[in-house]
Amino acid sequence: MTENWVAVSKAINERVAELGWKQRELAERSGVSQAIVREIQHHTVERRRSARTLEALSLALGWHPGHLAAVLRGRKPLAPGETGDEVIDEITARLSGIEDRLGDITDRLDVITANLATLLRASGHREIR
Repeated sequence: MTENWVAVSKAINERVAELGWKQRELAERSGVSQAIVREIQHHTVERRRSARTLEALSLALGWHPGHLAAVLRGRKPLAPGETGDEVIDEITARLSGIEDRLGDITDRLDVITANLATLLRASGHREIR
C-alpha cells in the first residue's frame, strides 16, 4: 500500500492556514506533541505513525476521524458524521433534512401562535395556550 505523507502534510498545512492556527495550537488541541506535528507538517521525517495520531489531528482540525488516514492512502476522506456505508449515510442525510424542515415548521408555528395571540388580545379575548 502506497502512503502519501506529502499529501497529509499539504492537507494539514492548508487546514491550519484556513483556521489561522499556529503549530502549537494544533498540537495542544490534538494532544499530539509539537515535535510530531512539526515532523508531519514539514514532512521532515517519514515514518509510520499510529492511527491514533492521525485520528487526533483529524478531529482537532474538524474533520472525520479517518480523514488523514484516507488522505495518506489516496482515498477520498469522509465528511464528519459519514460512516462510509452508503445506505446509512443516505438515511442520516435524509433524517438531517427532515430535522431541519421540522425546525422550520416549528418556527413558523411559533410565529403564527404569537400573531394569533396578539389578534385575540386586541379583540378582547383571553390568551390561548
